Amino acid sequence: MKIRKATIKRKTKETNIEATVTIDGSGKSKIKTGMPFLSHMIEALAKHGLFDITLKATGDLHVDTHHSNEDIAIALGEAFKKALGDKKGIRRFADFRAPLDEALAGVRVSIDLSGRGSFHMHTGAKTKWLEHPALRAKQNSMNYTIADAKHFMESFASHMGITLHIDFISGDQPHHVIEATFKALAKALDWATGLDGRVKSVPSTKGKL
Repeated sequence: MKIRKATIKRKTKETNIEATVTIDGSGKSKIKTGMPFLSHMIEALAKHGLFDITLKATGDLHVDTHHSNEDIAIALGEAFKKALGDKKGIRRFADFRAPLDEALAGVRVSIDLSGRGSFHMHTGAKTKWLEHPALRAKQNSMNYTIADAKHFMESFASHMGITLHIDFISGDQPHHVIEATFKALAKALDWATGLDGRVKSVPSTKGKL
C-alpha cells in the first residue's frame, strides 16, 4: 500500500509553519507550536487517531495567539488533505462521541470527507454557555479559549475540505470540553480516513471527492 503522507510548508509575514502528516501511522508526534496547550491537543490528535504528526511553528506570539492558531490549523488541514490523495477506498463518514470527566458523553464529532469544507457547532441545555461570546473568549490558565478552539476547527475543516459538526452535549470546564473535542475528532478522522477493502474507488456517486 502506498504510504499516505504529506508535508506542507506555510510561510507568511506572521507565521512560519511546517507540518508533516502520515495517515497510517502509530500515533507518534513531535509538536512545537509555541502554544503549550495547543501542542498538547495536536499530540492528542495524533495519539488517538494513530496519525504520525510532526509540526513546527513560529509566529508573532508577542502580538497574540490568533495568527499562529489559525495558520497551524490551515497547514495541518492541508497536510491531511494532501496525504489523503484521491481518497479511493476510504470510509469517508464517521461519528464519534468522547467523554471527559464531567463532560460525560460531552462532545460528539461527525465528519464527512466531502471535499467541501464547512464547520457547524451545536449546543444543548447543558452547554448553552458556549454560545455566549464573552464566556467563549474568557481567558484562563491554559491561555487557550473556547473561541480559539472554535476558530481552529473552522480553519482545519475548511482547508482539509471536510464537513465537520461538533455537538457540545455536556461539560462546564473549558479544558475538558476542548480536549474531548480533539479526542473525538481524532477517532472520527481515524475511522473516516481508514480504508475499506470492499471499496476500490472513490466513495461517491460523482466519482470524485
